[in-house]
Amino acid sequence: MITPGTPRRHLQDRVAGTESRTPGAPVLEVSHLVKRYGGVLALDGCSLQVPAGHLVGLLGPNGAGKTTVMRTLFGLVLPDAGTVRWGGRPVDARSWRRFGYMPEERGLYPAMRAGEQIAYFGRLSGLSTRDAAAAAGRWMARLGLAGREDSRIDRLSHGNQQRVQLAVALVHDPDLLVLDEPFAGLDPIAVDALAALMHELCEAGTTVLFSSHQLDLVEHLCEDVVILDKGRVVLAGRLSELRARAPRRRLEVTLADDAGERWWERWSPALPGVHVVDGDARRVRLTVDRSVDLGKVLAEARSTAGLVRFDFEPPSLSEIFREAVRS
Repeated sequence: MITPGTPRRHLQDRVAGTESRTPGAPVLEVSHLVKRYGGVLALDGCSLQVPAGHLVGLLGPNGAGKTTVMRTLFGLVLPDAGTVRWGGRPVDARSWRRFGYMPEERGLYPAMRAGEQIAYFGRLSGLSTRDAAAAAGRWMARLGLAGREDSRIDRLSHGNQQRVQLAVALVHDPDLLVLDEPFAGLDPIAVDALAALMHELCEAGTTVLFSSHQLDLVEHLCEDVVILDKGRVVLAGRLSELRARAPRRRLEVTLADDAGERWWERWSPALPGVHVVDGDARRVRLTVDRSVDLGKVLAEARSTAGLVRFDFEPPSLSEIFREAVRS
């Protein structure tokens, strides 16, 4: 179980130049990245900005370039073109020491003991031996690993290995935390605990960028999203603004009585821009274009049978995602 109370350094220890940045101003700037693997174009002029202290979801179908972007931030992949800047300056070894990375695949030494391993990565990030050991102990307690300090990694459960990997990413209290599919394989309780931790880190000043295919979870967690497709950013911004600008809205109509099969097809054909998602004898879910006169749709629904519900709302992140990668 993850417990409250995130360890944080004093603000003076942050990367020079980032302390005084306006909250929400871009602190990570990726510009026109290009990367080819042989004949495969993984990144095709990819550009994105991550605001300071924000929790940002990096989304895209398989092969969209998400992991390549993340590895480029750390110098693990060298782009063929483009730049990555942190706090207004090109990323370098000093920047990387202030970044934390949790890859989708395990990056741990299986025969090494958990506490020793976390402290080792802390030293690689610039902590003294004493500070690294102390930070490892704090994060193991914070992430529910107390008592597992001497356990070999390969003898831990999948969930506890995930916690060790997260502790490795957090042991030096990074300014930027990058997580590649951090929720994969976690049970609902662990998902809730990790989500709470990510919010807590952002409130303490950490910038968090993470990828996930669990769009409902991203929608619940994030204010900002970036959607990649075929190596390019196809949509980015505050989720609330993306939903407000979406060309379609969701509409759900529920009737009091059984109206028969496909009853909505009896509505007037003079309702262009209304698209049926699914329905049954009493309920239909629709998407409607912004130009649709909802008064006409409401009138048709009332004329069909007793109207119980007429719910109109912006599209979900899942619907925005599908529209973006279909374009």
